[in-house]
Amino acid sequence: MTKINQVIVDREVPCTLRDGVTLYANIYRPQARGSYPVLLTRLPYNKNLPNYSHRWIDPIRTVMQGYIVIIQDVRGRYASEGEFEPFVQEAKDGYDTVEWTASLPYSSGKVGMFGLSYYAFTQLYALVEQPPSLKAIFPAMTGNIFKEPFGGDGVLALASSETWMLDSVAPDYLKRKLSPEEYTKAIKELTKDLDKIEEWHKYTPVKDLPPVMKHPVLHDIYRNYMEQEYNQKALAHTDGKNYADYMNIPAYHLAGWYDNFLSQTVMNYEQMSADNPNQQLIVGPWGHGMVGSELGERSFGVNSSAHSIDGEEDLTSLHIKWFNRWLKEDHDTRKADEDPVKIFVMGINEWRTEKEWPLQRTIYTNYYFHSDGQANSQTGTLNTIVPANEPNDHYIHDPVNPVPTHGGGTLFYNGRNAGPRDQRVIEQREDVLVYTSHPLEESIEVTGSAKVVLWASTDAVDTDFTAKLVDVFPDRTAYNLADGVVRAKYHNGKSKADEVDCYEIELSPTSNVFLPGHSIRIDIASSDFPRYDVNPGTGETTLDTVDMVKAKQKVFHQAAYPSHVVLPIIPD
Repeated sequence: MTKINQVIVDREVPCTLRDGVTLYANIYRPQARGSYPVLLTRLPYNKNLPNYSHRWIDPIRTVMQGYIVIIQDVRGRYASEGEFEPFVQEAKDGYDTVEWTASLPYSSGKVGMFGLSYYAFTQLYALVEQPPSLKAIFPAMTGNIFKEPFGGDGVLALASSETWMLDSVAPDYLKRKLSPEEYTKAIKELTKDLDKIEEWHKYTPVKDLPPVMKHPVLHDIYRNYMEQEYNQKALAHTDGKNYADYMNIPAYHLAGWYDNFLSQTVMNYEQMSADNPNQQLIVGPWGHGMVGSELGERSFGVNSSAHSIDGEEDLTSLHIKWFNRWLKEDHDTRKADEDPVKIFVMGINEWRTEKEWPLQRTIYTNYYFHSDGQANSQTGTLNTIVPANEPNDHYIHDPVNPVPTHGGGTLFYNGRNAGPRDQRVIEQREDVLVYTSHPLEESIEVTGSAKVVLWASTDAVDTDFTAKLVDVFPDRTAYNLADGVVRAKYHNGKSKADEVDCYEIELSPTSNVFLPGHSIRIDIASSDFPRYDVNPGTGETTLDTVDMVKAKQKVFHQAAYPSHVVLPIIPD
């Protein structure tokens, strides 16, 4: 390979799409003559900001390894022309851009795509149009194009949605729609509102959020986004299909145990690997775009960081190694017997490889919830004994005073409130039920997706139930590992006030060893706010209503109603 010492940067290079709209990109390429494979990323966050253009991989270092790196503003964002409709436009625009990059005079004609979050969505949507020059992708911390990214089963990821709209979308959108004088005034207002975004999360009805309503040009994009109009239009392209119906190409999926898109990223791997063995998955103890060794209130060791993965490689080298294989046919970059899955096991804080996900050797084990029999007690026990006939536990869910979000796979403003955090302050509330095992005598590894099977009733027209898996340390600190939520009227197509019903709450994947002296804990509540929109109990949602009613919740522990968690336990 020709040694590359000099890099040329071409700024604001136009790409004209099939409908005449022009998108603009920055191109990093070798000065040395020749043809090179292209690594493309397409983003709505400004290709000229280093935090977005240089943070995920180092384009200079990548070019020096024999690649062209192209970073493009998507339609309707920053330098690019057109109207921005989140997700809707990315399939056709992705095809046109991939084929344009393949036609450049210094391109080898082989294209790979990379990036996280929205610019991983642009990779997945490009598959829908099947551009022939696209040979491999590296989607990181992203959603599944057959799901709603910020909502599902009637539950809205409230803080993520409002934050993304106000912080990520609104500034450039306002600049494009307003005169310079109007924009100066509007951006000052928006900045003030972002400074108090936690308070705005409490505002109802959500559709009339004041930081949006004061800017008429934002009304349509906000309404369409919050009411899932854009998602539905994008989903229409994929109706009734799956990844196998589109382009069957290699993909390296990157996820974090505390990323808001964790479940969907893992779902991408599972669905793609069912039809294409050329898939890899890596999951670290990371949050959304936060891939260091510390997150929340915990440190996982220097080599947990994506900048020093197991002390051997970083994000850029991981990408180069992957694309060398598929764009340069460098088959030596992966041994024939190399395991496709690499996970970080918390608790013991070690990396490990696996041959599949979920792990075939998993022993799914029921741990049952038990009442302690004390009136008004919110604590109980957790063990493998099926309950006989114990008193139910109960609490009042007050949507005016919801259980606050405390850590987890959040996507809040500036990364706030993410990751593992001590749950004791939450567990002291009267609207949280806490079930804890006795301290363990031997280690237990939980790797995979746990599921809570909750036998419960409510006197409300509609309600939510949330569940959280927690690792309780010998000093009683209690760190969250995984969580989930279910909305009553969507779990089985109807709500049944005051009737005992079975609610299945799928928890996000995790990997953790509960060490000797630690305890396994499950927390049950009816809100996790503002991570999710609070259920007002009326059958409506806070998107449209300000009316709220309290709900009396009961959780049952009987032979006929054995509430429990199904833990994916990995044998020694």
